[in-house]
Amino acid sequence: MTIRVMLVDDQELLRTGFRMVLQSQPDIEITAEAGDGAAAVEVLASAGGAAVDVVLMDVRMPRLDGVQATRRICLDADGLPRPGAPKVLILTTFDLDEYAFAALKAGASGFLLKDVPPPELVTAIRSVHAGDAVVAPTTTRRMIDRFAEVLPVTQPPSGPTALAPLTDREREVFLLVAQGRSNGEIAAGLTLSEATVKTHVGRILAKLGLRDRVQAVVLAYEAGLLRAGSR
Repeated sequence: MTIRVMLVDDQELLRTGFRMVLQSQPDIEITAEAGDGAAAVEVLASAGGAAVDVVLMDVRMPRLDGVQATRRICLDADGLPRPGAPKVLILTTFDLDEYAFAALKAGASGFLLKDVPPPELVTAIRSVHAGDAVVAPTTTRRMIDRFAEVLPVTQPPSGPTALAPLTDREREVFLLVAQGRSNGEIAAGLTLSEATVKTHVGRILAKLGLRDRVQAVVLAYEAGLLRAGSR
C-alpha cells in the first residue's frame, strides 16, 4: 500500500530535502505540497482529503501557522475528530516550540525534529499511517515537561472526573503511561505480562476517547494529574 504524503513548510529548501528522502521509498509518494497552513487547508479541501494520508506540518509559517492548520484538518467545527482526515506530524526545531503541544491537542499524531535522520523520518511516517503515535513515551514526556511550564491553565484540575470510566487497575496503568513508561516498564512495576498491559492500554484509550499515548499525556496534564518535572 502506498502512503500518500503532503509536505507543508514555508522553506522550499526543506521541502526539497524531505521530498528527496521520501521519494526514494517504494511505499511513499509525495502527492501535495504547500508553503503555509492556509494553502495546505485549501489543497486538502479541494481534493477532499482523499489524496493525502499523512501531512508533514511545520509549526511557524506565514498566513496560518501549523497549529491552526492542524486543527482545521483534524477537527470539525465542534472540536471532534474529522472522519477520514489525514494524520498530521508536527515539525519542530531542536529547541522545541511550545506551540507543538497545542498542535497535539488540535489532533496531531506526534512530533518530528527538523533534523530527524532519514530512516527515522520514514519509520515515523509509516507508524503514523498505521495508527500509532510517532514519539516514544519518554520523549513525549520530556517535551511536554517543557511545554507545561509555559502553557496557561484553561480549566481547573478534573482528575477524578476525567478518569471516571476507568477501573482502579486501569487508572494505575493510565498514570504510568502518562509518566512515559513503556509497556515493559509498566508490566514489571505492576507484576503483569506485557500482553496484559497492552490490553489495558487499548481499553483505556477506547474508554477515554483518546487516539494514542500522546493524548494520554496531554489529558493527564490538563486534568491536573501530572505537573512539569513530576515522575
